[in-house]
Amino acid sequence: MAQRMTTQLLLLLVWVAVVGEAQTRTARARTELLNVCMNAKHHKEKPGPEDKLHEQCRPWKKNACCSTNTSQEAHKDVSYLYRFNWNHCGEMAPACKRHFIQDTCLYECSPNLGPWIQQVDQSWRKERVLNVPLCKEDCEQWWDDCRTSYTCKSNWHKGWNWTSGFNKCPVGAACQPFHFYFPTPIVLCNEIWTYSYKVSNYSRGSGRCIQMWFDPAQGNPNEEVARFYAAAMSGAGPWAAWPLLLSLALTLLWLLS
Repeated sequence: MAQRMTTQLLLLLVWVAVVGEAQTRTARARTELLNVCMNAKHHKEKPGPEDKLHEQCRPWKKNACCSTNTSQEAHKDVSYLYRFNWNHCGEMAPACKRHFIQDTCLYECSPNLGPWIQQVDQSWRKERVLNVPLCKEDCEQWWDDCRTSYTCKSNWHKGWNWTSGFNKCPVGAACQPFHFYFPTPIVLCNEIWTYSYKVSNYSRGSGRCIQMWFDPAQGNPNEEVARFYAAAMSGAGPWAAWPLLLSLALTLLWLLS
């Protein structure tokens, strides 16, 4: 009987050790959730200083995934980045456009989006972000500043007419004020880029939501946010198995004595 129990305990110890090793490998992989760049069209391979980032992208100059050239293009209409025309339904109001520029700067430059990076099978990028918890005030201000601008679609990721080399409204899509296609701030921020963002219930400065806007003189608040979510995703890690391993080892020694 004791021999049978010993065999069972040995097998259990081996299983726990294998699980612990797998958790260790996973934990190592998850260190890449912090201070990383996406594998996408214009991102650098690794983040680093970029002293000459342009205008709205400057908050990331100490540690950026974007180059100076990318930051300059982010401020242009129909830039070489994606050939996207913000003025597809007439001139977009400057107050509205600044949010799309800031959105582009965050996407291209931030090294703090690792917890939300997902692999994708697309010709122009291998990774994207999904459900980034955008601070509610950033979303609400974005929506409010765009109420007087016009668009013809609620999902800007797909469905455009690209025959002219840049996006135009598809046939049958009527230009309407933003609030027609985006009746609430949540609809705007969640749906415009196919859930790249998911509006958070948390406020700016909480350490629990990503800020599109911040004062670099006060540091980058998104570093703390990324650390929080990375830790939450990694859970207890491999150390959680050690109490069980110790208990089993002591039991095994007792049976063998």
